[in-house]
Amino acid sequence: MAKYRKLGRTSSQRKALIRNQVTALLNHGKIVTTEAKAKEIRKVAEGLIALAVKEKDNFEEVTVTAKVARKDKDGKRVKEVVDGKKVTVYDEVEKKIKKDLPSRLYARRQMLRVLYPVKEVPAAPAGRKKNTKNVDLVAKLFDEIAPKYENRNGGYTRIVKIGQRKGDAAMEVLIELV
Repeated sequence: MAKYRKLGRTSSQRKALIRNQVTALLNHGKIVTTEAKAKEIRKVAEGLIALAVKEKDNFEEVTVTAKVARKDKDGKRVKEVVDGKKVTVYDEVEKKIKKDLPSRLYARRQMLRVLYPVKEVPAAPAGRKKNTKNVDLVAKLFDEIAPKYENRNGGYTRIVKIGQRKGDAAMEVLIELV
């Protein structure tokens, strides 16, 4: 008996498919796919969520001083003339940052091994290219998803059967985060 489903693909295609669907599931919260794919996705997604729950509070807050460019009322950098050259004016600001402890850093890298980078594109066509944002899925896992499941021992996803697909009669399911 095999330990995993082959899904009619080569190993590289199968790995890419699973990574893509796990990324979509964690980004959107639910996806529609076939039953066999959903059962494979569930294994990977629940492993990532379990890792996030385990390492959720494993960081220390550190205060650092950083140089930040001074900005005017329009949000543009303030420039000052020094020795005949325009130079940006910087202010020193103290910031509190989360510094991962070694085990959380390793968990973050394990997650990045599986998850693809995600870009959020606005719906309005006017500023589509300019207003795209990179979504940090690992931070979302640690900050939003893990606190929801901290008192739960596994079973982070739910598979709901929808019915058969019209084209090939494959059983379609909705896989979602509980």
